[in-house]
Amino acid sequence: MAEIIRGKGVISGIAMGKIMLAGQNLDGYLVNYKPEDKETEKQKAKDALTAVAEILRESIEKLKSKDMKEQAAIMEAHRMMVQDPMMADNIMAKIDELGNAPQGVLKAAEEQAVMFEQMEDEYFAARAVDLRDVGKRVAKYILGVKEPEIGDEKVILCGREIEPSVIAGMETEKIAGVLLGSGSTTAHAVIIAKARAIPTIVGLNKEDRIDRIADGDHVIMDGERGEIVINPAPEDIASYDEKIKKQKELAEHYAALKDLPAVTTDGVKVDLMANIGTHMDVDNALNYGAEGVGLFRSEFVFMGRQDIPTEEDQFKAYKEAIEKCKGKLCVIRTMDIGGDKPLPYLNIPEEENPFLGYRAVRISLQRRDLFLPQLKAILRAGVYGKAAIMIPMIINVAEFKKVKEFIEEAKLELAHEGKAYSDDVQVGIMVETPAAAIMTPVLAKYVDFFSIGTNDLVQYTLAVDRGNANISYLYNHFNPAVLRLVQRTITSARENGIWAGMCGEMASDPNAAVLLMAMGINELSMSAPSIPRVKEKIRSISSVKAKEILADVMTMEDGDDIRNYLQKILG
Repeated sequence: MAEIIRGKGVISGIAMGKIMLAGQNLDGYLVNYKPEDKETEKQKAKDALTAVAEILRESIEKLKSKDMKEQAAIMEAHRMMVQDPMMADNIMAKIDELGNAPQGVLKAAEEQAVMFEQMEDEYFAARAVDLRDVGKRVAKYILGVKEPEIGDEKVILCGREIEPSVIAGMETEKIAGVLLGSGSTTAHAVIIAKARAIPTIVGLNKEDRIDRIADGDHVIMDGERGEIVINPAPEDIASYDEKIKKQKELAEHYAALKDLPAVTTDGVKVDLMANIGTHMDVDNALNYGAEGVGLFRSEFVFMGRQDIPTEEDQFKAYKEAIEKCKGKLCVIRTMDIGGDKPLPYLNIPEEENPFLGYRAVRISLQRRDLFLPQLKAILRAGVYGKAAIMIPMIINVAEFKKVKEFIEEAKLELAHEGKAYSDDVQVGIMVETPAAAIMTPVLAKYVDFFSIGTNDLVQYTLAVDRGNANISYLYNHFNPAVLRLVQRTITSARENGIWAGMCGEMASDPNAAVLLMAMGINELSMSAPSIPRVKEKIRSISSVKAKEILADVMTMEDGDDIRNYLQKILG
C-alpha cells in the first residue's frame, strides 16, 4: 500500500521516478586511507585543488554551451572557493595538524561552513552546503572516489543535504525531482533546481520523514503541495499522469509571458524586479523576465573571508551586477550584517536579541572603515549602468542624514583620488520597522525611494519570530496591522513624488501583488522564479477591480480571513 508523507513544496511541478539517495558517505574511504608524510599529503591536496578547479572549469564551459548560465555561475562560485588562497592556507594548516590530506581538506571546509551555518539569514546559512560540497569534491579526488552511475530511468534525488555539484553535474533530463531533508529554500541545490524547473520539496528532516524513503523506491511527488507518494498504486499513477499533462501546458504559458510587461487590463504597470545574492544571479533573473534588480544583498561580498573586502573587491562585484542589468536599475543594499550574521573580523559581540541589536546601518554609521569603502565602490560601479543605494534598518531621519554625509564624503574622496563615479545614484531606505513605516510621511522628504522589507516588518509589527515553529501560524503578511503600515508607506511615497517598492516575501505572493498594485506600488522585487506567476496575476485584472478588492480587504479584521477571501476572489 502506498505511503504518503509531506514536506514543504518550494518548486512546483509533479514528478514520478525512482529514488536515488544522493550524498556519498566517505567514512569507509577515510578509514582505509593510509597517509604518507606531511609534505606528501600537502602536495596531494595542492594537486587535488588544481585538478578539481580544472574539472569545474570544464563543467562550467559545458553548462555555458547549453545556455545553463545559472548553474554555470554556481559552479564558478565553487571554482573560486577551490582557488581561494585562504582556503588553501587553511587546508595546509589542517594537514600540519592532522597529517592527513583528505581529513585536512574536510576539516578546513567544515570550519568555514560552520561559520556560515550560524547565521540567521537563510540565504547565507545555505552557503555552508557549498563549502562542504567543495571540500568533499577535493577529498573525493584524493581518495579516488568515483561518482555513482545513473541508468536510463529518470531519478528523484533524495538526501538530507544534496551537494549543488551533484545536480549541476547531471543532465536535466535525468532528474525528475529533488527531495531535501534541509528546510532551506535558498540552498544552491534548490537554486539550480529552480533554474531547471525541477520539482523540489524540502524540510523532510522534521520528524525524520526522510528516513522513510529508501534507495530505489518509486515515488510520485507534488512540488506545489509538498506531497510525496511512496511506491504508488496504479490508480495513483493514472491520476497524476493527467496532472503532469496540465503542468506542461502551464510551463509553456509562463514561458510566453517572459517578455511581456506586468500591466493590468486597464494599463497600470508594475515593475517586476529580482532579489539576488551575487552578480552571478542576474542572468537567471533576466531569463525569468526581471526588469532589473530590486535587491542586491551586498553582505555576500563580505562573507567567507578572513578580512574586510577592499573597495576594489566590492567595486568589481557591484560593477559586474550593474553591467549585467544592461541599463536596467540595480538596487544595492548596503551591508546588512549584525549579531545574527557573525563575521569573525568584525568582532561583534554576541547579543541576546540580535534582531533588535547592533546590525545593518547601526554598524555602518559607527564603522567608517566598513561604510566608506562600500559607498565609494557603489558610486564607482554606478558609472557602468543604473545603480541605486538602499540603506537597511533606518528608523529615523537623523540616521539617514548621517548616511547622506557619508555619501558626500565618499564623493569628495573619489574626486580627490581622480576616480570616476556616478553623481546620479538614487539613495533610498528599506522600510522594515514599524518606526520607519509610521514616519514615512517625514522620511519621504529626504529619500529617493522606499523599499518595503516585509520579512522583518511583519515580525517586528506582530512580535513574531518568523523562525519559531511554535508561533509561525501568527506570521501573516495579510495581518491588518501590516497592511496598514504598507499602505501608509506607499501613500507617503506617492504624496512626496518618490517611488515605492517591496523586496520581502510578500512581493512574491500573487494575491498580495494585486493589493499592492491597488495601493499604488511602483515595483515588486522577488526571487526570479516567482516573477511569471505574479506577472500573470497582474495582467489578469483591472486596477479598478483591484481597488474594489482592496477596499473590501481594508474593512476586514483578521489576516486569515483576508487570505481566504483573496483566495476565493482571485484564486
